[in-house]
Amino acid sequence: MPQSRKAIIIGAGPAGLAAALRLHQQTNIQVTIYELRAEPTTLGGAVGIQPNGLRLLDRLGVYEKAAARGFISSNLTLHSMQGHIVAQQDFVGWAREQTGFGYMRIKRTDLVDVLLGAVQKAKIPIHFNMRLTTIKESDESVHVTFGDGSTDTADMLFGCDGIHSFVRRAYVDSKKTLEYSGMSGLGSIIPTSILSSSTTTQITGLDATLTEDGMLAVNPCSAGKDELFCFFSKEVGLPNSGDSRDGWAVHRKEEVDGFKSAMLETLESAKGEWGIAMKEVVDSISVVNFYPVYRLRPGGVWSRGRCILLGDAAHAMSPHAGQGVSMALEDVFLLSRLLEDPERPLKKAFEIYDRIRRPRINEIFKLAAQNAQVRKKTGPWGLWLKEVQFSLAMTLSWVFGADKRGLRQGHLVYDVDEVDLV
Repeated sequence: MPQSRKAIIIGAGPAGLAAALRLHQQTNIQVTIYELRAEPTTLGGAVGIQPNGLRLLDRLGVYEKAAARGFISSNLTLHSMQGHIVAQQDFVGWAREQTGFGYMRIKRTDLVDVLLGAVQKAKIPIHFNMRLTTIKESDESVHVTFGDGSTDTADMLFGCDGIHSFVRRAYVDSKKTLEYSGMSGLGSIIPTSILSSSTTTQITGLDATLTEDGMLAVNPCSAGKDELFCFFSKEVGLPNSGDSRDGWAVHRKEEVDGFKSAMLETLESAKGEWGIAMKEVVDSISVVNFYPVYRLRPGGVWSRGRCILLGDAAHAMSPHAGQGVSMALEDVFLLSRLLEDPERPLKKAFEIYDRIRRPRINEIFKLAAQNAQVRKKTGPWGLWLKEVQFSLAMTLSWVFGADKRGLRQGHLVYDVDEVDLV
């Protein structure tokens, strides 16, 4: 048997937990996870995971447990402020036929909990409240020190510590700086029990409304449809306060009421039953989560020596392509394949990883940036034009059978396990 290797993973979010699981499944690498926070994070709203990511969750062995908590539906309905439906479609229908997986909206805390349960079942060591302070390398190993004075040594280190990655800033690529996208999200998870039945029955999947100030959307995020994720994407000047690391929750009544008043003012002219429903949803908000959207422009360095970045630590992008979690999972699966052969030099594995992942990441980054344009502030005529364009695009897609041929869905059937490593 080849001698086992050891890896340190920094970060216990979806990327770090998934990396630990896949390495445990596919390689002889012994993994230890270190997390900055004192416990699994309670921050975050609900994430959307598309077919390419759900397929990988299935291969990790956690899809069924995630599906038991999340809401699965790929029905997209775009509503007009005038009360009518602008467009409606199954936005991953062709991809579902190809992969067997659709679209899931799940609370980030539930996803982390499912992955954490699998990590614990596999008896992979995980340590919380561990602030990384230094990274040093020798020819044979990488050595880390934490804030409490404890240390660890391994053959390799994976930086899975998110967009504000210490591993990236302190060691791998100190020159790479974050960019505020100009967009922010206001989100809240609302129990459907406090809403009227006339409102909940109108919400069939991902229901969105374009407004002059941005896009308001609601989507169930639990399997029983007993919770909704309501989010408003808009252009916002970067605030001077708050924890921009993960966004922050606003609980104080006067601040919540301020957010709600602004959103209700945006919806003031909304007509029809849908307008009434959206006003009720917004009026039911008791906690507002604010998420300024940062990103890392394509380029930069992803690895140095025995250290490599995965997920948002390497290539954070805006969430408007719904691919954040899926990109991290693809990173994990590719790197695990490359490390399966203990005879492959680490430097060579990292070089192949970089060569294969860059074009894919650049493609999705560009798609996310394009999708963000529709959320930008506009006037009445600009809003009307956006609605007309959406309606026309959906109609032409149906007339010419574009969706049946998989146009605009090719990126959803990408299988990282089928990529040639040569």
